[in-house]
Amino acid sequence: MKRTITHFTLLVTLISFSPQNIQCQTDYNQQWPGFRGPWGCGFIENVTTPTTWSVESTKNIKWKTSILGLGHSSPVIWGDYLFITTASNGAGSESLKVGLYGNIDEANDSVVHEFKVYCLDKHTGKIIWERLAQKGIPRSKRHTKASQANCTVATDGKYLVVHFGSEGLYCYDFKGNLIWKKDMGLMNPGWNTTPGIEWGYSSSPVIFKNKIILQCDIPKNPFITVLDLATGNEIWRTSRVDEAQTYSTPAIYSKNGKSQVIVNGYMHIGGYDFETGKEIWKLSNGGDIPIPTPVIANDLIYLNSAHGKFSPIFAIRPNATGDITLAPDSTKNNYIAWCVKRGGAYMQTPLIYRGYLYNLQVNGQLTCFDAMTGEVKFKENLNEAFTASGIAADGKLYFSSEEGNIYVVMAGPFFQLLSKNALKDICMATPAVSGNILFFRTQHYVIAVE
Repeated sequence: MKRTITHFTLLVTLISFSPQNIQCQTDYNQQWPGFRGPWGCGFIENVTTPTTWSVESTKNIKWKTSILGLGHSSPVIWGDYLFITTASNGAGSESLKVGLYGNIDEANDSVVHEFKVYCLDKHTGKIIWERLAQKGIPRSKRHTKASQANCTVATDGKYLVVHFGSEGLYCYDFKGNLIWKKDMGLMNPGWNTTPGIEWGYSSSPVIFKNKIILQCDIPKNPFITVLDLATGNEIWRTSRVDEAQTYSTPAIYSKNGKSQVIVNGYMHIGGYDFETGKEIWKLSNGGDIPIPTPVIANDLIYLNSAHGKFSPIFAIRPNATGDITLAPDSTKNNYIAWCVKRGGAYMQTPLIYRGYLYNLQVNGQLTCFDAMTGEVKFKENLNEAFTASGIAADGKLYFSSEEGNIYVVMAGPFFQLLSKNALKDICMATPAVSGNILFFRTQHYVIAVE
């Protein structure tokens, strides 16, 4: 499939636990500060979330708020606030083509767009404020399945960092005041084998220790960089000149006072020193359009991708150094605990929850692995097209199809479908959880389910 990502972003925030031993619970439970929640783990505990609901009858629907324009960014929640972005041509006629297809078509966005940030009341859905970040004809194109607002925002509870790719990087406070903005240049990734094709930038900002991490694997001079959160000033920049164009968001692994930035890629999957940007380890033979975000769990680093010759899932030990690329006939080495060479996901970030890794592919094939060994526990096909990544809460897994059907699956080594709930709208964005409430971003709405 030659499609662009909707998606999908990882946010890491300064909290009191280390990401290699994720505990998405206790008093941090109310926050969902970026794509897939605290540390990008994709779940929270000690909550009671719904199994069934109905948009038509409003059963278990807390609120539903219309958002003008098109955006695949996920909802982000901090305290009483929910943040979302969108890009609107003013006519409400933004094109979107969903489903299983493999062409490389670009959408026609040759009219003026408004790139906006919204702050909603988490409890009522009321719009508290909206800000116009940029207005103009988009500087770069997008795939017919993408949007001009793919990147999920990042927050640390004080600052809100918003990336609109070629339209700029912005930092706001919680009252909507603009703190600073920065032109990051032309952010126009496409497909390496077809120069000139643009599918839309989607790598989201990551916040860690008062700094912003950005992965910018663009066609010309790709790089990874760290900026100062308060000012936007660049601290370091490392070239990724030999890397394919990438849509993934980086992750952070931190232990014993040492932190590294983990990135997905094709020839340069790897880890970089958070303080200096120096490469620590690298791994090649990923999918040639890297999209899923790295996940930290069980003191391992999980990466997957799927396009072209390779579609691996890797479980990597964080003490890796140097080139750890596997031999052609191997599935493990000193630094790779286990590997599945074919079967990784093209779009979705894997969900690792209560000891199991759930890998959902674009065609609805759901595979459950033992997260420590790679042993397959079950395979089931949900028989729909999927782009959004799965999340978990209350012992349940939530998978959102492009047509807006939410599959609720019991967590564990045996497949049990608990329910299927229709949102009655296209759903490309990964949902969020805060407290006992699920938040879904569809093509036209944000919907709270409790």
